[in-house]
Amino acid sequence: MVRLADLPESDRDNMLKKVPALPAFPGRPWATGPALAARRVAIVTTAGLHVRGDRPFGGGAAGMDYRVIPGDAAAADLVMSHSSVNFDRSGFQQDWNVAFPLDRLKELVRDGMVGAVAGFHYSFMGAVSPVTNYEPKARELAGLLKRDGVDAVLLSPV
Repeated sequence: MVRLADLPESDRDNMLKKVPALPAFPGRPWATGPALAARRVAIVTTAGLHVRGDRPFGGGAAGMDYRVIPGDAAAADLVMSHSSVNFDRSGFQQDWNVAFPLDRLKELVRDGMVGAVAGFHYSFMGAVSPVTNYEPKARELAGLLKRDGVDAVLLSPV
């Protein structure tokens, strides 16, 4: 994945100009809960992933929609339809865990460090501007996660 320092100066400056416009949170939105070894964890990524055969992400879908990825999905089941000219897919093509670390999460469950893997995971398409466009779908997604008994989320921003 590209680092800010690796971008052309004009792209880097454009991204840094957006930082002051990011929303401020009046408090800490974190919640306490059980130890990680007792938690059910889902993955939420912005890699623009979807199950093969599901509808791909389009340019206008950024932040407005997400795709559901079953917990038993295999790497060969997933397609990346992220649509940015600045997006490097090579890491994902070599190891899907770069953007969607389901294998690593299952290993943590097997080793007793995490309680369980959620039945479903979710993918948005990144490159959303402004970032506040995620909020309505994020609230919807929070309800789905709650119904699935998820009490921890592994965020994989791409």
